[in-house]
Amino acid sequence: MVDVRLLDRREAGVEALQPLEALSLARRLPSLLVAAKEVAATVMHGVHGRRRAGTGETFWQFRPFVFGEASSRIDWRRSARDDRLYVREREWEAAHTVWIWCDRSPSMGYVSGLALQPKIDRGLVLGLALADLLVRGGERVGILGLTRAFAARNIVERLSERMVEEASRPDHIPSELPPVDALAPRTQAVVIGDFLSDPADIARAVHGMASRGARGHLVMIADPVEETFPFAGHVEFRDVDTSARLRVGEAQSFRDDYVTRLALHRERIREIAASRGWTFAVHRTDRPASEALLALRMRLEAGRGG
Repeated sequence: MVDVRLLDRREAGVEALQPLEALSLARRLPSLLVAAKEVAATVMHGVHGRRRAGTGETFWQFRPFVFGEASSRIDWRRSARDDRLYVREREWEAAHTVWIWCDRSPSMGYVSGLALQPKIDRGLVLGLALADLLVRGGERVGILGLTRAFAARNIVERLSERMVEEASRPDHIPSELPPVDALAPRTQAVVIGDFLSDPADIARAVHGMASRGARGHLVMIADPVEETFPFAGHVEFRDVDTSARLRVGEAQSFRDDYVTRLALHRERIREIAASRGWTFAVHRTDRPASEALLALRMRLEAGRGG
């Protein structure tokens, strides 16, 4: 049977993997930032943020103003009593920080002729658009293992800059899964990737992040070719994360086994997520990013309870 990871095809019109080095990421980011903001703006029209009357407006605490936040958040009356600036937090605001993580490993560079963009680009657009949308709604957002959680009007630019800085480090090796860190209670995590890793590794990451009660959402980015397996004849498959190669004749004879294994793999991930009260969804790169963003925003709203 064909391993679900062996999907890079050099022939039959499928584009080669795009390089994911820092220079390539920096070159592509400007257009991805524009796309992310456009997607966020499209979804924003149908979504309400937290800042509304009623539940969630109960005073929570004062905290020091953090450089980069909007000055409109400053409570000037409280700040006048001291030599520091303070922000008045609401209970709902303080209770729900959202952590985002996007897979930037080599397998995410895959793109077929049926897709609108490579998996890596779609993942980044979705993650950055979500950050923009959340901050507009009064949330604090951070990248797991890379930044603190904060709220700023230029959140998209600042997060992308940190990703480029990280990718520029000589010792940086993109990971397929987020760091296994226990997240604080009443926070939420959004993990975006292709999840073609061993289910045991995925379970370890999810259980680690959720060990203190954090909610989470897994979004699997999939190229349509990865679901339909349209290969036929003599084909060579290559695992982009290792040196493994597989040459087969009559590739079409593997289709049923492949589809079955992929379904089982996804079901296992769904079970892992459900065991911690997390959600799991698949987003194909031949569909608009706005569809995934809207669905994800609704899941985040539902995850605020408890």
